Amino acid sequence: MNRIQQAEEALKKAGKKVNRRYRMGYHMMPRANWINDPNGLIQYKGEYHVFYQHHPYDENWGPMHWGHLKSKDLIHWEHLPVALAPGDEFDESGCFSGSAVEYNGDLALIYTGHNMIDEEKDDFYQTQNIAVSKDGIVFEKLKENPVIAEPPEDSARHFRDPKVWKHRENWYMVVGNSSKENVGRVILYRSPNFVDWEYVGVLAQSDGNLGFMWECPDFFELDGKHILLISPQGIEADGESYQNLYQTGYLIGDYDEETNEFVHGSFKELDHGHDFYAVQTLLDDKGRRIAIGWMDMWESEMPTKADGWCGALTLPRELTLKDGHKILMNPVEETKLLRGSEHHECDNQSISGSYFIKTAEKLLEVVAVFDLTICSAETVGLKIRGIEQEETTIKYSLIDQKLTLDCSKSGKARDGVRNVRLEADEKLTLHLFLDRSSIEVFANHGEATMTSRIYPKEGRAGIELFSEKGNVRVEEFTYWTLKDIWKGDEAK
Repeated sequence: MNRIQQAEEALKKAGKKVNRRYRMGYHMMPRANWINDPNGLIQYKGEYHVFYQHHPYDENWGPMHWGHLKSKDLIHWEHLPVALAPGDEFDESGCFSGSAVEYNGDLALIYTGHNMIDEEKDDFYQTQNIAVSKDGIVFEKLKENPVIAEPPEDSARHFRDPKVWKHRENWYMVVGNSSKENVGRVILYRSPNFVDWEYVGVLAQSDGNLGFMWECPDFFELDGKHILLISPQGIEADGESYQNLYQTGYLIGDYDEETNEFVHGSFKELDHGHDFYAVQTLLDDKGRRIAIGWMDMWESEMPTKADGWCGALTLPRELTLKDGHKILMNPVEETKLLRGSEHHECDNQSISGSYFIKTAEKLLEVVAVFDLTICSAETVGLKIRGIEQEETTIKYSLIDQKLTLDCSKSGKARDGVRNVRLEADEKLTLHLFLDRSSIEVFANHGEATMTSRIYPKEGRAGIELFSEKGNVRVEEFTYWTLKDIWKGDEAK
């Protein structure tokens, strides 16, 4: 408790020094200093809880704590005190990622204890641990910790990010792991009582092309299929695929509980922007599988470090399965609660060249629908324009059937472009969420998503719809100004 108090005091001091220029209007972010992976996503006693990897003492990654947010509606978030602080003999160097469950009416966190042996040699060991809260705010680590003291014998030292759920009489846990041959994999444990865990075996592993470590596993059923979400480290770039340092994606298949056999298809990336990693999900009381990711990427440029904070989480997104083989990801219905004034422009008009809509607003939701059946253009799209030179471009090539997000003129001068294949035959629908330092693109109702941080220095001039080498009919262009959910907090 003393360590948590110290962290809280450090955050209060640091919060007063934070520069507001890139602070989010409606995304989850830290009060100050560093965050990365979302952890412990759960709906508990009618409220949504999101925990996250947090360094309360510095804007750079360091000894990991668990930060904590809660919400009644997935949109309006409230900061709660730091939930976990490292320093016990089983988590000496950090409380790494994990998950949350309801256990005997209490809120339980299952997390990885990181323990450094030799920092220079990067020599460490990792354990799995549990902390429990009666009020959903103050957590007590179990005296039985670690509940899993070491990985299986054929493992390398990477052994982290437990995701736990209950099925019938037993509890199950998947853990990200690396074999002694440096092959990324996910391993499975089972427990009758939540404390004593038995190793079941390897659930899935790399075929040699999917990296040396699979972080942040999540295993669940969706529309009759089993889904394994993973964040592999060490995949080589391949054409337009795997362009970020690390990836997040999924395997879809069928799982036999008796034999622990998961027969699955090939790995598919979940998001094709610059800044999306370590996604985790929860199942809510409406039956929705809701995903939230870290909206940054390891070793990327992070200009907000100079402002005393770093890192944000994506909007909550609902996952659905299309035709049994593809996950669609769309913003949850509750994002409509953010909407302020609504504006319509250019509906049912043909454009050739460009059409400019003036707005200085920085928090925006945008829907643009292009009718590709009445289109002679080779490329269509839109630009988020700055006052002078800056712009963020989303464009679709009808010839290549490729969607491009270009942030090179909005703070990502190096490696600023991402592409994804998108088969859009009749219509192209671009659904965008713009915050002060992020853009989330949902194309054709989740057929493709692209998430990136942007860092514009100029004010916003407006949005430009465009077509190249021909014209296109714009069926709809609507934008909404969005509320700033943090306005009161940020003023403190």
